Amino acid sequence: MLGDPIREPNLALVALGANLPSSAGFAGMPAETLRKALSELTKNTNIKIVANSRFWRTPAFPKGSGPDYVNAAVALSTGLSPQQLLAEMHRVEASFGRERKGPRWQARVIDLDLLAYGDLVLPDAATHDAWRALPPERQAEAAPEGLVLPHPRMQDRGFVLAPLAEVAPDWRHPRLGLTVAQMLSHLPPGALEGMEPATT
Repeated sequence: MLGDPIREPNLALVALGANLPSSAGFAGMPAETLRKALSELTKNTNIKIVANSRFWRTPAFPKGSGPDYVNAAVALSTGLSPQQLLAEMHRVEASFGRERKGPRWQARVIDLDLLAYGDLVLPDAATHDAWRALPPERQAEAAPEGLVLPHPRMQDRGFVLAPLAEVAPDWRHPRLGLTVAQMLSHLPPGALEGMEPATT
């Protein structure tokens, strides 16, 4: 862990995942794709990595939907707005062959998710609460038209919270009032089943 990300201005929390080899000229497997994506992201001088987690090996979600994932999380200090940062993340995804189409929760060459930007709630508290409360059967088919922060599913996902707890355990969710460490401890039994660190 590098530095104390919770004290950085313009703190952004980002989750990374991949379970397919890149098709954009990068021969490496998912872990190498994530390393190179971070390198590409930080070519933007307005983005600085403050802390990064280990890589984690994670069963595909939903179960049986593809090869195991490699997941990680980073804390960034950035001068970009949330929308600008998201656009830059999408640019990096596209450079690795990611196409943003098809069903949700499918196998991915790369997935960069903006989880949080400081304690910002976007677009507003009521809209965020509605997306966070979306029934499970709707989550797989409904996607918001604009940026929703914090990510409305982050508190439910072990593959997000376990890496994130390594870089920003004390970040507090502005709507739930819980830290990352607390959200991780509140996950139901079995939420981390099959997960293990892939790197030290």
